[in-house]
Amino acid sequence: MKLREPMPDLAGATEWLNGQVTKEELIGEKPTLFHFWSISCHLCIEAMPQVNQFRDDVNDKLNVVAVHMPRSENDLDIEEIKKVAAEHGITQPILVDNTLKFAASLENQYVPAYYLFDKEGKLRHFQAGGGGMEMLEKRVNRVLNEVEKS
Repeated sequence: MKLREPMPDLAGATEWLNGQVTKEELIGEKPTLFHFWSISCHLCIEAMPQVNQFRDDVNDKLNVVAVHMPRSENDLDIEEIKKVAAEHGITQPILVDNTLKFAASLENQYVPAYYLFDKEGKLRHFQAGGGGMEMLEKRVNRVLNEVEKS
């Protein structure tokens, strides 16, 4: 997916945990961060405290949606996804993407991965892999500053 392209529909969820959201609910008022993770991804689990802290710090200014993307058959167990999410404090909505339909709409093949959309629903930043939270925070803050100026 290229920068400035519009947010795709949130189609393909095999299940939603912690509440469901729609594309229409995410566009208009504040930017949205999708973070892809998997229960078998140690880098995802290592990054979760930082993601959660960031989520909590900007909670009223940013929509945050977790996307669980399986990497193997073992990652398809919904009860295990619920357990790991609870253990690691993932309280935001979780789109369970067991068919990889939402990942395909973003052309995403990675966990962890982060997609930042501005309040109009245009892609402003993408990054994948462990680490790099400082860069992600800078990009999010830049987009948040744009919202405050408008």
